[in-house]
Amino acid sequence: MLPPAAPSAASVATALAHSIEDFLADHPHAAILEDGRLLFDLRLASCSVSADHGRCLLHLWSEDRNLVRTISAIQPRRDTLRLETHRFGQTKPQTLTLVPDPDFRTPTARDTSRRRYLRTLEQALATQFPGWTPESFRSAMDLEHSFGPAYARGLLTKGQSAWAIIGVGPEEPPAVIDGALTLGILWLEQCREHSAGRRIVHGLRVIVPTGFSAAPRTRMAWLNPALAQWELYELSPSTAELTPAPIGDNGNLAIQLPHAFDPAAALDRSAIALNHLRALLPPDLLAATEIRPRSATEIAFSLHGLEYARIRHTLVPSSFARQNQISFGAAASETLLDETTEDLFLDLMDRLFRGRHPTASSSDPLFRLQPERWLESVLRRDLSLIDPSFGDAPVYSQLFSFASANRTLLDLLTVTRQGRLAILELKADDDLHLPLQAIDYWARIRMLHRAGDIARHDYFPGIELSPDDPLLYCVAPALHIHPANETVFRALAPSIPWELIAVDEHWRQDCRVLLRKHRPSS
Repeated sequence: MLPPAAPSAASVATALAHSIEDFLADHPHAAILEDGRLLFDLRLASCSVSADHGRCLLHLWSEDRNLVRTISAIQPRRDTLRLETHRFGQTKPQTLTLVPDPDFRTPTARDTSRRRYLRTLEQALATQFPGWTPESFRSAMDLEHSFGPAYARGLLTKGQSAWAIIGVGPEEPPAVIDGALTLGILWLEQCREHSAGRRIVHGLRVIVPTGFSAAPRTRMAWLNPALAQWELYELSPSTAELTPAPIGDNGNLAIQLPHAFDPAAALDRSAIALNHLRALLPPDLLAATEIRPRSATEIAFSLHGLEYARIRHTLVPSSFARQNQISFGAAASETLLDETTEDLFLDLMDRLFRGRHPTASSSDPLFRLQPERWLESVLRRDLSLIDPSFGDAPVYSQLFSFASANRTLLDLLTVTRQGRLAILELKADDDLHLPLQAIDYWARIRMLHRAGDIARHDYFPGIELSPDDPLLYCVAPALHIHPANETVFRALAPSIPWELIAVDEHWRQDCRVLLRKHRPSS
């Protein structure tokens, strides 16, 4: 009996790529470590994995670094993947570790750091607020009320008066620090419930490390001053001194708004390449594909929000002439489409259509990838599902980048038939921070609109925009709206016209609105 044949290089590369894809699909907050230090937080960076020409390629990139590695082996460990990698042109392997969360400290190191921070916080509060007593401070896990151990919380009391306090240490991941205000609002609510009238909890004091006040400072400006007093402080890790941080925009709303372009002109410019690519696609895939210009010189082909090909109108090398260039795949696996790669393209299209289909298996990584972009593509086809006041106005997505924030892309921006701007923030999974993340975008669009920049940059041509502030819609599947979201929404200033919308869990097949919650009437 002959021994079984060794697996081919192509099948090994494919298996490695699928293992990484499965891990990333199961752990949307994953991170990459090298030699024990954080290399990429995948909530803030981009990742692409491919299996081409018998090699598994991993490409990681962010604003400040770019990395491409060949993956030669994977060692699964408890909740992590150890990746044996090779740089191009080098034979000595290196190791990267894929972890489910960017807080990569050992449990002992985390606990020690948090206990030390808790003591420092209490001492700083006692010094900053003489006559007030820090009381019942803790950082224990409390899943019932959504509190994780990264947040130190307690009361500052004097007689029957009290302030709710929440703080987060400098060794926590940036996304955890930015989430302190959300948890603070929940903590204030809990403190008031437990006081049962025995104490007056005047408001909330949020304590963040020095240099991390930009996000909460802007968000706090849009909380309801009638509900509570809101104060923000920075705690220096070196001096243990508290410094008040002023609440307000204070220049932190700086964003880069690109000039609008004519999508029809972009499509006309690439008409020959468009027809060629359309002719290659199977009819069912072509019918499901969304073809959208991303800029004046680039057109994207997406299946349920997952971009798989693009046409770029580029300069011919060493010439002023222009050409249309078709590519498929993404990042490190992006490949030019020509006669030699056409079969590879067709194989990818076959796998893509089978895996990313509304009735496909939810265990397929292609089905699970980028669920929010999938939801975005569903709603973009018919925004009247969300509000019948939406007409045929343009719908802009992934619109701008912030100058000082972790999240960079607005989900959807459109206008009602009455010309009022409307922002749609989408979530496909539970997100405790949905309300305040939505406020980040709302405040910036409001600022741009009041300055006249939306119209000045040629958005919504031919439409007279209403001077009213933008409407804010937050949309998520009904079973994936975090139960604490409603508490945070209630804390927002009454001037913000928000609406929380729950859609059917089977939105991929039939998107229906099941529930709406509005800002209470003034």
